[in-house]
Amino acid sequence: MASHHPLTYAAFTRLAVADAAVVGLVLKGSQAHEGMPTAHSDHDLYVVLADGAATDLTRFSGHRTPALDLVVVTLADFRTAGMPGFERYALARARVVLDRLDGGIARILAAKAHLGADEAFRDSGEWLDAYANSLYRSVKNDRDGHALAARLDAADSVGFLLELLFALDRRPRPYNKYLEWELARYPLPGWDSAPLLDAIDTIARTGDVRVQRRLFARVEAAARRAGHGPVLDAWGEDLALMRP
Repeated sequence: MASHHPLTYAAFTRLAVADAAVVGLVLKGSQAHEGMPTAHSDHDLYVVLADGAATDLTRFSGHRTPALDLVVVTLADFRTAGMPGFERYALARARVVLDRLDGGIARILAAKAHLGADEAFRDSGEWLDAYANSLYRSVKNDRDGHALAARLDAADSVGFLLELLFALDRRPRPYNKYLEWELARYPLPGWDSAPLLDAIDTIARTGDVRVQRRLFARVEAAARRAGHGPVLDAWGEDLALMRP
């Protein structure tokens, strides 16, 4: 199409729906999150092709404009997209626009939204250790008068904490942009979203040691219930510095 008539989401969707090689269309990003789109939000669309199908829609692979981003993939590649990877959350909360597989596209997305039991246990143990490490460094730096280092380590710990909490619930961590959206609609079991977000905000902004320790006490209890006591016990006497 001519540059002064850029391809629109509606126009491309019509092309894709009319092409039998397309077995699925999946919209991700702000447009897939109710209440999140703004005047600046583009449409991020996965175009899923039947394996081995021939179509000239492949010419749109990598298409990217301020209004429309296209990812053209085969069904086989779509099954593994984001598994694991940064794209997993985007697909976990994506919206099905077209599904010619009798719900198969929706089932693929649903699988991405839930970590397997072994995967979740392994990941949460690793994130717990990373969280404890940053927390410990933050508290120790605060004790020793290194204020900037303490705040930076506290901010680092927040990312690891979120990875941990969502892994414990067998879910991919949402992007920061969608954290409040996610917790408002899908709270973490055992956590009140508003106080949790307040604590995270305070820690990220100020590195307040008292807030960090209070939050760690709750995290420690949850982690031990999930079977991660050995990860924590490996910290030995250093746990005392992290606890209230």
